[in-house]
Amino acid sequence: MERRRILQGAAVAAAGALLPASVRAAAATTGATDYPAAHWVPASTSNYTVSSRPSAYPVGYVVIHVTQETFSETISIFQNPAKKVSAHYVVRSGDGYIDQCVREKDIAWHAGNWDYNTRSIGIEHEGWVDQPAYFTNPLYEKSALLTASICDRYGIPKDRAHILGHAEVPGADHTDPGPHWDWVRYIRLVNLLSTG
Repeated sequence: MERRRILQGAAVAAAGALLPASVRAAAATTGATDYPAAHWVPASTSNYTVSSRPSAYPVGYVVIHVTQETFSETISIFQNPAKKVSAHYVVRSGDGYIDQCVREKDIAWHAGNWDYNTRSIGIEHEGWVDQPAYFTNPLYEKSALLTASICDRYGIPKDRAHILGHAEVPGADHTDPGPHWDWVRYIRLVNLLSTG
């Protein structure tokens, strides 16, 4: 497990070094994030819609995703203008490290449903739906803190009617976060770790 964490950290560092200088410069100069524990690593502007939420659209949901990719590959996908997909946040499995890729005021293209995209914050979690070992204590805890912060800031109830899995979004063709995601534990943590 420790070796995997070291390798993941090295992969993330290497991926950062491979980013174009313009992207690294933008990340450095736009260092502030909507969630203080996150790190700003912007998605391509081709992969989300600029908006002025919550005035343009009320934010009433958090949508939980599982990447079906590694953390670094997910970031690369969000930065590839041809992919037409993004989420607001990505949480790394091994240590709960969080990158923010889209500002909360903007509409990430994550839910597969425009109405839900406009009214939700999307959080991707590194892992695969059929590999529960990726759902580590740090991933659950750091993600729950993030979700609690989002709920507190937007007045979203901390329950399963407002914290949804991607598979629960109407019209979604995805199965994530899958049968191994511990919803009881997650919602309990969101409420216990509440920032409000």
